[in-house]
Amino acid sequence: MKAFVSRSYGPPDVLTLTEIPVPVPRDDEVLVRVRAGSVNPYDWHNMRGEPYLARLMPGGLALRTPEITILGADISGQVESVGRNVTEFRPGDDVFAVISGGGFAEYVCVRESDLAPKPENLSYEEAAAVPMAANTALLALRDEGHILPGQRVLINGASGGVGTFAVQLARALGAEVTGVCSARNVDLVHSLGATKVIDYTTQDFTRETQRYDLFVDIAGSRPVSVSRRTLRPKGAYVVVGGPPGRWIQPMGHVLSALAVSRFAGQRISVADALKCPSPKQNLQMLSAFLNDKRVIPIIDRHYPFEEIPRAIGYLEEGHAPGKVVISF
Repeated sequence: MKAFVSRSYGPPDVLTLTEIPVPVPRDDEVLVRVRAGSVNPYDWHNMRGEPYLARLMPGGLALRTPEITILGADISGQVESVGRNVTEFRPGDDVFAVISGGGFAEYVCVRESDLAPKPENLSYEEAAAVPMAANTALLALRDEGHILPGQRVLINGASGGVGTFAVQLARALGAEVTGVCSARNVDLVHSLGATKVIDYTTQDFTRETQRYDLFVDIAGSRPVSVSRRTLRPKGAYVVVGGPPGRWIQPMGHVLSALAVSRFAGQRISVADALKCPSPKQNLQMLSAFLNDKRVIPIIDRHYPFEEIPRAIGYLEEGHAPGKVVISF
């Protein structure tokens, strides 16, 4: 099979299209023929080995060479074969999943416990846009933010991959949403259900008089100590990401949030889809929203499999509204 393999850290051209053996599923695994994938910041952070601080932390990036040699966390495709202990899936089933790596290949083995049936009304490309971004948004709103109907929610970074899902999910869960994005994406964020949209190029959302029950910080464009002023005294602040950087960011933003949480009256936490204990259950819940069209994937660009390095390079520029999808 063909796969993009990286054996050193660096820019997109370190990804080499290579012929490697098709993996064999273990007893509890399913072999999936990948039909589509998508690109996430997670991929280019692992590709470049940045921020450098992450190479020094337990559970972070490997110090000198990539630990994940085949990137790709979002997959959508068909079951090719199953391990002997797999009972839920059979060859030909349409599935999707979020995985720690291996998706930028024609085939990948996935644990049965991580795999979910693909939403029936979505194409493979649409389904591949969902797993990591929508799962992260759901974790931020429900698990970390404890969102309730009628609450006011502020989403900083509302037009990106996670943000477009967060706006829609917050609305579907009964909240009133304010989004923060650039001027060119204001109409998009409004169309997804935001009652109010703040253009960060002309307005400082931290100086608004409105106070919120929940702040989902995807962009990390302002210090935590400043951003949390937008919250009510018992509000919740959930960090998803932060500004890009080679040495410390976005980890610095996350770490500063955790440091501030020791002294803040508001609840401050971090949403991480790859540490989610129940990704399959979350994908099944998301499928319900997707099947009745309360939530739809927003896709900015499609790239063919052979152009995965270009797709990652485009996402690194930081201007994609919604998701960047790979067609196999």
